[in-house]
Amino acid sequence: MTATLQLTVQHPRPGLAVATVAGDVDMHTADTLRHEASDVIRRGSPHLVLDLSQVGFCDSAGLSALIGLWHAAQAAGGALRLANVPDRLMRMLVLTGVDAVLPVHATATEAFTAMTAARFTGAGEHGSRTHASSGGGAGEPTEVEPPACDSAHGSAAHLS
Repeated sequence: MTATLQLTVQHPRPGLAVATVAGDVDMHTADTLRHEASDVIRRGSPHLVLDLSQVGFCDSAGLSALIGLWHAAQAAGGALRLANVPDRLMRMLVLTGVDAVLPVHATATEAFTAMTAARFTGAGEHGSRTHASSGGGAGEPTEVEPPACDSAHGSAAHLS
């Protein structure tokens, strides 16, 4: 684990930023990620894609930072999407149910394209949802709420 974290930001469109995160996102660097990415949102890019391809490690503090950024983007009228998520972090997102709220894409280009489409069509910005058919036989899907996560920082419990 390293004590440094770098965020490289590109602005492909007004209101939209793609930030590449490099380094470990842990208790030593999570506040840096949260602060720098929040600044990007506050400065007029509420739609944010985080490219995590260069993240070597992420702990619960890092997960809390991602959830905090999701809240910040939503509060600014935008959205947060994740791209190039390393396998270890993806397992953490799935185990905690955060993947149901934070959309995850294979590449930053896919995330950018999906965000642009959602932004201009008015489609929702939520993560993938699990659907089950209703017991009444009507055939209408019902949303199943993602499980809450009780992290050391308590942020994940407030996703909905």
